[in-house]
Amino acid sequence: MSGLATDSRARVLEEIRGGERFLLVTHEHPDGDAIGSLVAMHGILRALGKDSLMFIAPSELPLPLEYRWVDLDGMVSEPPADLDCRTVIFLDCGNIDRTPVHAVRNDGSHILNLDHHHDNTLFGDVDHVVPEASCTAEIVWDLMRELGVRPTKELAEALYVGLVTDTGRFMYENTGPRAHLMAADLIEAGVESDVIYRRLYEGMPYAKIELLGRALSHVRRHEDGRLTMTVLDRTDFDVTGADDSFAEGVIDHLRSVEGTKVAAFVRHLPGGDPAHPRKKTSLRSTDGEVDVSAIAREAGGGGHRQAAGFTTAMSEDEILVFLREQIAAQLG
Repeated sequence: MSGLATDSRARVLEEIRGGERFLLVTHEHPDGDAIGSLVAMHGILRALGKDSLMFIAPSELPLPLEYRWVDLDGMVSEPPADLDCRTVIFLDCGNIDRTPVHAVRNDGSHILNLDHHHDNTLFGDVDHVVPEASCTAEIVWDLMRELGVRPTKELAEALYVGLVTDTGRFMYENTGPRAHLMAADLIEAGVESDVIYRRLYEGMPYAKIELLGRALSHVRRHEDGRLTMTVLDRTDFDVTGADDSFAEGVIDHLRSVEGTKVAAFVRHLPGGDPAHPRKKTSLRSTDGEVDVSAIAREAGGGGHRQAAGFTTAMSEDEILVFLREQIAAQLG
């Protein structure tokens, strides 16, 4: 851990030990690391006797199917009346604009920013950002150990969800030795890795398989195969009866295609103007040669070097042109 991160770690620990009331927040469209970090930090604060609430906006509910088993006791979907008196902890959020800011922040808010995104905009009163961490859950795990909290099985499971999803089941380049030490510690605390795996990756509804089939049938390759891309519009969801959350995991199939440098998955978002729908674009870099977080930032998004995304009103053709230009600028 860098000297800067060591200093911020000490400040966060001091804030947690000295604080009494907290509100926990994560980014829009929460993934496994966001949800796992949120629930785990909530469990830690409660174990310390703190007054803790988790905020998830109504638009984010229900959670994606694979995370609906996670215990959300202590969750609110409206800002608490005593928001002014609570320390707000942002978890796994590289940019404050990726949250419903009006609901969780005002001019008097005191903010702790805990994250591992290298492009974090450092919006907190205390910014504990550790890019070398495999996931934000790893940062929360480190704080838990220093605070002397012994994890319950439920707390350990939440941390494990963050770890296993953000490391791609321990396959991504961010999977360092510390990630495996964390996994071992959580398994000792009661995590049954096979059970978590089944909850996250098996038992999927048939509609999700149908949606995946449509996504794969739409795959196109560009730039001599360096860009592998697919699109799902609202018709694909309507025909299959699939929830939006069923699109989770499509991008992993694209990144596995031989010769791919960048995988791009575009899905039309519900609501808005059907003639000009907003689209969520997920990006993956297969070998790190292309920094997809830099591409996402150009479109107002962000993420990691090998996993990033953005939301846009651009047409599909415009997205394709944009991606081709950005990839060419990096690869030459």
